[in-house]
Amino acid sequence: MVAAIENGADAVYFGLQGHNARARAANFALDDLDGAMTLLHRRGVKGYVTLNTLAFPSELADLERAIRRVAEAGVDAAIVQDVGLARLIRAITPDLEIHASTQMSITSAEGVRLARELGCTRVILARELSLREIAKVRAESDLPVEVFVHGALCVAYSGQCLTSEALGGRSANRGECAQACRMPYEIVCDGELQDLGKTKFLLSPQDLSAHDLVPALIELGVASLKIEGRLKAPEYVANITRHYREAIDQAVSGQPRAADPDAVREMELSFSRGFSHGFLDGNDHKVLVRGDYAKKRGVYVGEITSLANGRVCLNLSAPVKPGDGIVFDGDEQAGVEEQGGRVYEVFRDASGRGRFAAPAPVGPEGLAAGPAQLGFGRRDLDVRLLRPGQRAWKTDDPELTRRLRRTFEGPPRRKAALDVRIRAHAGEPLQISAVASSGARAEMASEMPLDPATNRPATADDLRAQFDRLGGTIYELGDFAASIEGGPLVPRSLLNDLRRRLVESLDAQTLIPARAIAEGPVLDGLRPTVIAAPPEPPVLSALCRTVEQIEAATARGVRTIYAEFQDIKQYGAAVGAARKVDGTAIYLATTRIQKPGEANLFRYLEKQGADGLLVRNPAGLFHCADRGVPFVVDFSLNAANELAVDYFMGRGAQRVAASYDLSFEQLDDLIRATPAGWLEVVIHQQIPMFHMEHCVFCAFLSPGNNATNCGRPCDSHDVKLRDRVGMEHPLKADVGCRNTLYNAVPQTAAEFLPRLIARGVRHFRVEFLDDDPGAVGRILSLYRGAMDGTRNAKDLWRELKATNQYGVTRGQLSILA
Repeated sequence: MVAAIENGADAVYFGLQGHNARARAANFALDDLDGAMTLLHRRGVKGYVTLNTLAFPSELADLERAIRRVAEAGVDAAIVQDVGLARLIRAITPDLEIHASTQMSITSAEGVRLARELGCTRVILARELSLREIAKVRAESDLPVEVFVHGALCVAYSGQCLTSEALGGRSANRGECAQACRMPYEIVCDGELQDLGKTKFLLSPQDLSAHDLVPALIELGVASLKIEGRLKAPEYVANITRHYREAIDQAVSGQPRAADPDAVREMELSFSRGFSHGFLDGNDHKVLVRGDYAKKRGVYVGEITSLANGRVCLNLSAPVKPGDGIVFDGDEQAGVEEQGGRVYEVFRDASGRGRFAAPAPVGPEGLAAGPAQLGFGRRDLDVRLLRPGQRAWKTDDPELTRRLRRTFEGPPRRKAALDVRIRAHAGEPLQISAVASSGARAEMASEMPLDPATNRPATADDLRAQFDRLGGTIYELGDFAASIEGGPLVPRSLLNDLRRRLVESLDAQTLIPARAIAEGPVLDGLRPTVIAAPPEPPVLSALCRTVEQIEAATARGVRTIYAEFQDIKQYGAAVGAARKVDGTAIYLATTRIQKPGEANLFRYLEKQGADGLLVRNPAGLFHCADRGVPFVVDFSLNAANELAVDYFMGRGAQRVAASYDLSFEQLDDLIRATPAGWLEVVIHQQIPMFHMEHCVFCAFLSPGNNATNCGRPCDSHDVKLRDRVGMEHPLKADVGCRNTLYNAVPQTAAEFLPRLIARGVRHFRVEFLDDDPGAVGRILSLYRGAMDGTRNAKDLWRELKATNQYGVTRGQLSILA
């Protein structure tokens, strides 16, 4: 926090212990809030608390207490993902700003509209938007927008990644991401393993770095630029903040700086998997992911050319000096391990004839370019195991680290301007008032009136000089005005004492804004009324992805069909297949993401003659609500508590599919808190893990680089990604060319069905992916038997395990909170 303040941050965002997307970080305790906010506000910096995870029903009461504490401590804004949590905050206080988290997956003006309805005052856009798309969002909405400009990129849309949840019960929507995107994968295309050489990290994006796009973002009217700093060192915070502070200041002054290689190298040294603009330039699927490594690498310094006398020879492309940390890439296929160590000596070829000698003294950057030999400590690495051609990377620079530490260790360097007014009239007490740029105010007066001077009366310059002695404090003299009458004598000792007391008074102020906070608990007043409803037989629906699946489902008596097709032209046929069986209702699925210019998809779906839409994004929600189109809210809108479900039902939803983040215990809590008939529970599916703007088909199976020239290999090939344990996960593209990687193992709630029915759930869904019609019929019959009591739930589990080569899993439902 101090590193961010001292290096020019206008605001700092940080998590509390629990309820934020930084579960692995130390985070701040509620008891730390007063101190943290005082530190920030005294320096004129805002503080935002991240409450950006899904909230489960059992947590809402505790969250109400935390929100009250956040508001009382003077926190400037809460960053929020959960729809229900936003409603809770606004009911507690109208004065605490709410910022819509990037976890809300806001990609269009319709998403901004949702945020506004929830009381948000700023929207942090999804990282998958280009500059052109950001401009369109700005033109079509009026809330300020914030954009990520630097840091690690998730390959999946934030708020839409269920990989850690599916594979290990660690929810990314709860800040527990296991970073499965950084693991190696292989492509299996039409049953054949593809030879991609050293390209293994197919889902690991390079880090985002948009320092050179700052002028363009300012011109677009972006209100705030955001640096991702989760689990990073203070030196990283200092380094990156300082460079973006300079870029902003120069752009605002009309003198934007050109790309500075030294600045880029400094940022790479703090942390880098390689830099790119991410999606800000648009979709270039061959740039976002390198594929050859996923770890921090820093600055590329060259390839090994030879090995001699225990030293490593290479042609430098970046500065290296003794003390720097170097790592050499490994090569798993060649059996060469990754090694690294500190440079002890640097030798250069001064003659140009391959005769290396210790270089003359160089500056702090080191030997910058040309042939060189590097000597390492014997215990650091084994030079005998290195090979020509291995790449070398500079991962640490002690000189840079020391320089960065000096920016935030010791006395404060970033000062708050202090405007001072002095009244020095002979015969009256000396009066001083001061206003700091932070908003703190103080007044001081001498106990005794000032005597007229007999020799040298005080001047304005004398008084200014004394009040300019603010070294060691967080203040610097700003505007100064003095009213002097009667030639007063103003002793320096008096001025020094009043200045010291004035600073102490300013420092003691906590600068907490006055806020209206509801006196009593508000949660119960927001909760929906739950009234016992007459029992009805449970209804089984099926989500199908082919016409043949629809026909198989209706043949088994399913009368509610959801259709999600990759080819948009097949939706008419899907509706036709459902209409062949009287009494069958069909809902067409929207995409999970909608960007500017894609609203025509909803109009197209509406024209197909279906009974309604399965809504997966805010734009679909408003399209249906505004036009009276029947709709069901799907899992991707992340309804994890009764306040969120209530909001969507109030918007006109027929039902709401519960979030996939809920364990059975948490789902049970939601069912108890929600009227019967509101919820739909998906009881069988291959959970959608990564949902990505990045197209793996285009990146690795096409000569093109985006949807305009890729040749659409997704239409003609069956592709799976094989993970480290040999599981092959199906990869699909939707009608918007976005990729979803599905879990190889279907998840089932078979063992929980009796309890779900007993709790009052009446709407159950089974989802199919690549299942043939025969499998569709068998699976539906199994669940139908369990629902009507003719089949034992444990028998159902065993029989389902035989329907897939990997069996089935209980998934997150079996994980207790």
